[in-house]
Amino acid sequence: MRIERNDYLSKLISKKNNGLIKVVTGVRRCGKTYLLFNLFHDYLLANSVAESHIIKVALDDRSNKELRNPDNMLEYVKGRIKDNQVYYIIIDEVQMLDEFEDVLNSFLHIPNVDVYVTGSNSKFLSSDVITEFRGRGDEIRVHPLSFREYTSAYEGSVDEAWDDFLSYGGLPLILSMKTQEEKADYLQTLFQKVYLSDIIDRHKVRNKDELDELVSVLSSAIGSLTSPLKLSRTFKSVKNKTISDKTLSTYIGYLIDAFLISKSMRFDIKGKKYIGSPAKYYFVDVGLRNAKLNFRQMEENHIMENILYNELCIRGYRVDVGGVDYYASNSDGTRTKRQLEVDFVATKGSRKYYVQSAFSINDPNKERQEVRPLLSIGDSFKKIIVVRENIRERRNEDGIMTIGIYNFLLDADSLDR
Repeated sequence: MRIERNDYLSKLISKKNNGLIKVVTGVRRCGKTYLLFNLFHDYLLANSVAESHIIKVALDDRSNKELRNPDNMLEYVKGRIKDNQVYYIIIDEVQMLDEFEDVLNSFLHIPNVDVYVTGSNSKFLSSDVITEFRGRGDEIRVHPLSFREYTSAYEGSVDEAWDDFLSYGGLPLILSMKTQEEKADYLQTLFQKVYLSDIIDRHKVRNKDELDELVSVLSSAIGSLTSPLKLSRTFKSVKNKTISDKTLSTYIGYLIDAFLISKSMRFDIKGKKYIGSPAKYYFVDVGLRNAKLNFRQMEENHIMENILYNELCIRGYRVDVGGVDYYASNSDGTRTKRQLEVDFVATKGSRKYYVQSAFSINDPNKERQEVRPLLSIGDSFKKIIVVRENIRERRNEDGIMTIGIYNFLLDADSLDR
């Protein structure tokens, strides 16, 4: 099954021959290898690059074991270079290469090579990229399939696609599986045997049960404001376990670095500053979140909010939780200051959007609840409410746009409608 991932392919093409190491990161099984070894490889061939000028090495392949030695790798690559034309070096699972930092830096001294690598989450995370390749590396973050990518390869109606996506998420291999049991087993095994094992091995986590329990708590609380201190109190009162907020903060950092979860900070919209703790945490793939909970707690409104957050991140926005002050009138004539929440403040350069995720606003009270924070902002940036109903965009007299989740996710330009 071929799944086109044109947004990521376009990023690779735009960075081609820029003199930097292109580092493709993302949660395991999200399609990094397929992007480079299939889609990008085919692009190079279609644009007159000879096969002999594409040097591909999959270091997780046993037959390439000798190339995990740094000197052998350098000798192999240099031996393949026969002329002054550009050679494209593509290395998968580069963390399996001993002293890979030195090897990649050595490649930069070869004038006619362009280097692309992927790395496993256990040893090659975004923080490593920043540390090891500052000024010399160009990170390209790959996410699991967006709903638009998912439906492009899904055999069935959009409603059926939504039901499956809501339950099993967007890891590409899910699309090749036929039964619910097969999908559920795959995700649950992946979570325990790959993702958590990676984190435990990398960071030498001694209390595995604490980490596992934290992931379960975060899975149950997607879209809710929380903090390590609040989580520590929850463990004490509900789980009867004493885990310090410092330990929980460290574990959360591990999960973020492994791309399993993302943190959305609170932002004071009128004060134009970050508020700090608490924050919201979302899973990079809702299927993994659901698998951790054994496919219980399948509240569509919360999962839809997580999917919407991921979509904004996939589109390249920094996504924060917005806070705006609102003064409510009391019966005695006084006014009470309240903090209203805007689900997402999506920012990219000078562009900004305020987005509310609302399962339904058919009830007038619910509509007022969603609209009030947006009306309290007082600036001219676009304000959007995304609802579960399958409706096209419409605007009220205040210019607030309401749009159905399908139309929002399937239209790459939906923010600017």
